[in-house]
Amino acid sequence: MPFRIWRRAARLAAFALLPLLALAGCTLPAPPGAAPLRYRDVIFPNVTTASGVTYGSAPDASGNPVTLTLDTYQPTGDTQTDRPAIVLVHGGSFIGGSSTDSHMVRLANSFARRGYVAVSINYRLLGTGETCGQEDPPSPACVTAALAAQHDAQAAVRWLRANATTYRIDPSRVAIAGTSAGAAAALAVAVNSGDPGTSGNPGYSSKVGAAVSISGALPHSVASTYYDPSDSPILMFNGTADQVVPFSVATQTAVDLYNAKVPIVFEPLQGAGHVPFATDANLMINQSVYFCYDLLDLAHAAGQQPAKPG
Repeated sequence: MPFRIWRRAARLAAFALLPLLALAGCTLPAPPGAAPLRYRDVIFPNVTTASGVTYGSAPDASGNPVTLTLDTYQPTGDTQTDRPAIVLVHGGSFIGGSSTDSHMVRLANSFARRGYVAVSINYRLLGTGETCGQEDPPSPACVTAALAAQHDAQAAVRWLRANATTYRIDPSRVAIAGTSAGAAAALAVAVNSGDPGTSGNPGYSSKVGAAVSISGALPHSVASTYYDPSDSPILMFNGTADQVVPFSVATQTAVDLYNAKVPIVFEPLQGAGHVPFATDANLMINQSVYFCYDLLDLAHAAGQQPAKPG
């Protein structure tokens, strides 16, 4: 792994980034600094949104073009330039869901109120109704649906970079997060940046600085093909009582990432089920914020002096 990533993550590693500690369920401490600290703390009381923004196009299962759209969330009154950004990917077994999913809205507002530009995306839903995430190796239909979601999410990452000036984004500080099927897509973006797809915005990097998976996993059978130490650092949450993505499956993904020397923090949620926002939302949001703060090196980002809301 490049030295700069380990260096940025040095404080994190001392607590939980080292995989053996991470798999034991250590939690990430809050980044140091007096409150209010931009990108760690809630700074802005209000968020400005825009919906239905086109970020790409890709074919559906019949070859017909699908216009890809996203919703933007920005802190109201913020004048800072070079802000970090995060792409949010909803769940729904690759057959349902949308950018207005309540979990995505909550995550988007949480990051935007801290100073991020957040985008919640719609992507192609090419699932056929079967449960993806438990079988290994996955069925061809699940592979097709997951790759479409990955490629669309990567197009959104590239869209942020292509429009960095317009949205006042630092293109070197982009993260991704998702729930369930969206978490699998976020994981795929983290480990498969060399396969960018053709969903839009060519010429820009699809690489992210951090990825967050809430109740997601990847098949054990792909580990030797896709994982290597240059992959993006990952934070995974999974409930021990998850019946959709079993805890053992998510744990295997974390172990595979560890064995491939990919930086991984794995946080078991005791007794929790699938995408447990009802019981663990605050914990997952705070841990995700702390993780992205460290891995995107936001202690040295533009505007890091305590900000005042507009």
